[in-house]
Amino acid sequence: MAGKVVGSMSDWSGVLKDLFRQINDGSLTLEQLKALMEHRSPFVVLDSLLQEWSRFYKDYFELKLDFSDLNVSERQIGFERLIVIPQGLTMNQAYDVCAKHFPCWRYTDDLDKAVIRNDRTASSASYAVWLRDRKEADEELKNLSADQLAEKKIPGITLLERLLYELKYWSETGKHLDISNLTLCSGSRDVDGRVPHVHWGDDRLEVLWYYSDYYGGSLRSRA
Repeated sequence: MAGKVVGSMSDWSGVLKDLFRQINDGSLTLEQLKALMEHRSPFVVLDSLLQEWSRFYKDYFELKLDFSDLNVSERQIGFERLIVIPQGLTMNQAYDVCAKHFPCWRYTDDLDKAVIRNDRTASSASYAVWLRDRKEADEELKNLSADQLAEKKIPGITLLERLLYELKYWSETGKHLDISNLTLCSGSRDVDGRVPHVHWGDDRLEVLWYYSDYYGGSLRSRA
């Protein structure tokens, strides 16, 4: 049975004219148009997400922060989880807040002293990154070591970002990330060049490490 066009041609002409106007002036992005064509919501309400992160840091870190002027990069299709890192926040702080709410274990007592290289830091300014919104780390990146990811120029999650994702996810759901797999924090390195990884195992959050050339089916970064 043939489909029926709803609305008059003049109505459609007006809508299409306005569509091309918005494309030309940049008020409608290619990403948004693709989402619309795929019957997905074309708009992530960024303001509400940033306000949500402000409430999160007030509730869990007792920090009063305003992210309204934060420069957030354009979201790519499939990357719908926003992680916001405020200026000056450390890995030890994030880990300690996690430990207040659920069992945790780390391979070193001082993550900030041990993990000295990170692709992104909040030492001088707050920043935000988009991740895939998934309970388990990216299946697309399984069997790829941190060295291989670097060669392919695939940016990966840092240890601080992963700890904050854990706490934020737990605050929303009461559940934990990476029950079956492990997040390789390929955006970070410790003093010996090793790569931290995080998962939920033995009823606790665990922070461990692998050598940068190690790979496996359950060891996956998050782009």
